[in-house]
Amino acid sequence: MPCPSSPLHSPFPPLRIKNKTALPVVQGGMGVGISAHRLAGAVAAEGAVGTIASIDLRCHHPDLMEMTHRIKDREANKAAIWKANRIALDREIRQAREIAQGRGMIAVNVMRAVSQYREYVQQSCASGADAIVMGAGLPLDLPELTADFPQVALCPILSDERGVMLILKKWMRKGRLPDAIVIEHPAYAGGHLGAAKKEEVTDSRFDFERVIPGVFQIFKNLGLESEKIPLIPAGGLGSHAKVVEMFGLGASAVQVGTAFAVTEEGDAHPEFKKVLMGAVKETVVEFMSCAGLPARAVLTPWVEKYLARESHLMKAAETKKHQCTLATDCLVSCGLRDANPKHGQFCINNQLLAAVRGDVDRGLFFRGKTSLPFGKAIRSARELIQYLLTGEQPALA
Repeated sequence: MPCPSSPLHSPFPPLRIKNKTALPVVQGGMGVGISAHRLAGAVAAEGAVGTIASIDLRCHHPDLMEMTHRIKDREANKAAIWKANRIALDREIRQAREIAQGRGMIAVNVMRAVSQYREYVQQSCASGADAIVMGAGLPLDLPELTADFPQVALCPILSDERGVMLILKKWMRKGRLPDAIVIEHPAYAGGHLGAAKKEEVTDSRFDFERVIPGVFQIFKNLGLESEKIPLIPAGGLGSHAKVVEMFGLGASAVQVGTAFAVTEEGDAHPEFKKVLMGAVKETVVEFMSCAGLPARAVLTPWVEKYLARESHLMKAAETKKHQCTLATDCLVSCGLRDANPKHGQFCINNQLLAAVRGDVDRGLFFRGKTSLPFGKAIRSARELIQYLLTGEQPALA
């Protein structure tokens, strides 16, 4: 991959994490397969932070899909799938690094809620990731999991001051501090949201104007130097004006997801991008995921049918325990498999795999709540980063 003709200009200070510097834009991790090596590598090649979502990356590798096909024994099938996904993650990180050619940073997003999170973390470190970003649960044991890889930056995703305080105190006892903290607002982000209940996603305790100054006060109370732990807000920040606003609050960078998913380099099917670009606020809905967290997605035919039956399925859940439909047991706690009536009653992996293939009727298309910067135009990651940093709009067809 050739070097960009010229480095992108940033009016903001660079993001400094461990011994690396990058443009202060982080591409959010989006699974299953939405942010893989092509997107993450392209973002890093421009000098920013590209993120690979670690979950079920075998979907981009036909040979690995074939390796896990038609295995009748459930335990053998699960072992084969887990092995294939570790191989896929290794490939994706190495391919992203090849595209980046030493520029920017390559991070890997690992959900704490998945059964194989320990293996994904350790594989990411061994394969050369610059950072581990972990959300969908509190990453209390992340320092231990990465102890053999001190060069890898650790970046928890949290949503309020209470979560930040808890992580800092737990990690400090282990002699470790986060290298950066992503502050994700549940009211605007896509995918799994950092609130316990669907009704809580708009709670004012998550507002950036409250959380960011509050975290700086926590740093002060704990005797920490705030400039050594960058804060990276995420959720609803797909415009230059929002970026300016976040830096005004003291942020060191911003994380953006949906706007990167629909770029030219986005790893998803073209139909996936069309669905996200065609969605407006009225067609983006919140519901309880089978992982036990609120989630936000486009109101596609599958979501509409599921929501019409959600309350009935949840009431019936206690009497209808299931085996994992894919034999992966991908989640630590699965509402469908574990018959938990407070969690969603569907197989999230099935629906996300359908989405990455562009199956509009059966797919679950995670998306943030706010509008896209270029409307229904598909532009490059470079143009998006330049717009976020400077407000410069590309010439749109």
